[in-house]
Amino acid sequence: MTQLEHWIGGGAVAATGGTYFDDLNPVDDSVYSRVPAGTAEDVNRAVENAHQAFLQHRDLTAAVREGWIARAAEIMERDTAKFADVLVDEIGSPIAKAGFETRFAVSFLRAAIGVPRRIRGETIPSDTPGRFSMSLRQPVGVVAGITPFNVPLIKGIKQSAMALATGNAFVLLPSEAAPMIADLLAKLWKEAGVPDGLFNVVYGNGAEIGDVLTGHPKVASITFTGSSRVGKHIAEIAARNLKKYTLELGGKSPLVICADADLDKAVNAALFSIFMYQGQVCMGASRIYVERPIFDQFAKAFAAATSRAKSGDLREPTTMLGPIISERQRDRVRRHIDDARTKGAEVLAGDEWTGNCCSATVLRGVTAEMTVFEEETFGPVTSLYPFDTLEEALELANNTEYGLSASIFTSDIDKALAFAQRAEAGMVHINAPTLHDEPHVPFGGTKASGFGREGTEADLEIMTEWKWVTIQSATAGTGGH
Repeated sequence: MTQLEHWIGGGAVAATGGTYFDDLNPVDDSVYSRVPAGTAEDVNRAVENAHQAFLQHRDLTAAVREGWIARAAEIMERDTAKFADVLVDEIGSPIAKAGFETRFAVSFLRAAIGVPRRIRGETIPSDTPGRFSMSLRQPVGVVAGITPFNVPLIKGIKQSAMALATGNAFVLLPSEAAPMIADLLAKLWKEAGVPDGLFNVVYGNGAEIGDVLTGHPKVASITFTGSSRVGKHIAEIAARNLKKYTLELGGKSPLVICADADLDKAVNAALFSIFMYQGQVCMGASRIYVERPIFDQFAKAFAAATSRAKSGDLREPTTMLGPIISERQRDRVRRHIDDARTKGAEVLAGDEWTGNCCSATVLRGVTAEMTVFEEETFGPVTSLYPFDTLEEALELANNTEYGLSASIFTSDIDKALAFAQRAEAGMVHINAPTLHDEPHVPFGGTKASGFGREGTEADLEIMTEWKWVTIQSATAGTGGH
């Protein structure tokens, strides 16, 4: 068992409060590591160190910053097995999902290598004779990142790489369920050559110290992934303090299957869309709408495929379903299924537990009074609904407070494009699963699913700020407007 310490100013620092909590392996709830319970004082130390490091290193060249990220990509590629092992043992990732996460982290780092040279301004025509007018992009200072348990490596790399690439300092508050990944990230950036203080980690309960971090006067920008409820709270803090922020929040993502779709591909995409990492993914297709002429056929094929979704040894490549992360979340999954069953929903497949693992579960006949109809289960549970027209499918798909990802399967390009244009989601995929991400795309959602976008291009909006600069010739006027 490993005991962690905060990472502040380039090295391990003991918690001021002297208390620690257990990080559990969700397979059997055994203790995986001991983690410091951070205090406001710990947060303040981390932010102050980050601020001083930013002031000291803000003028480093693009070549220096791209060098850190290039070395980090090499180290990450060298150590993928180490990172994957932690993802398996700390958060219950099946090895296939852990492999995807490590590969994505390497890809994101490689995409971010070029970011330092893309931080450009522009020349601007001026209305004043003799005035040279231009704009600059400059780093904001200290960026605070809060990452979730389900993809801690992807989010940790996305947030920290972009902060460092754009010349900022970074303070990370990871999920209490995924601290070991944050420790590996600290050591990764240290080995890559990042100066002490530019990358910091404070561990602890977000409900206790999250506001201290996001509300700190020397934190200029916030990037958060988590629940919509917490995201709205962070938005209020940011608004009161005029901070930049990006929120990537929950989802209730629809997958629409038209009668002219390739049924086998639709079944496989639906299986991946909701049961990858046992449904603990914000883009999971927890609502599947099927055109009525093929509804029964799809339901039968999907239920059969679902029953074959394998749980078991997380290091077996064919294992799809692992443990639900915590007892609290297991209770939520049970409550959603039991409530639906009690109120008349039919269970086509699943609703069986082996230890901390819930089998892939498919519901039919879900109605509005059932909790699972509106709320995000964040587990291996999805519901099937019939529809008669594309207009109805759009109305059903958009009938939610969320708007993260959506998908449609059809062979009719006109239907596909109409759906893509009118679906109230930040991301729409045609003839593909609801689960997709790439380093350079504008990743994020609308409505209660988020605010702003992530990605090597989109992150420039919160990681940098514009400055207007003018140079007056000797004969230029001195007037303002």
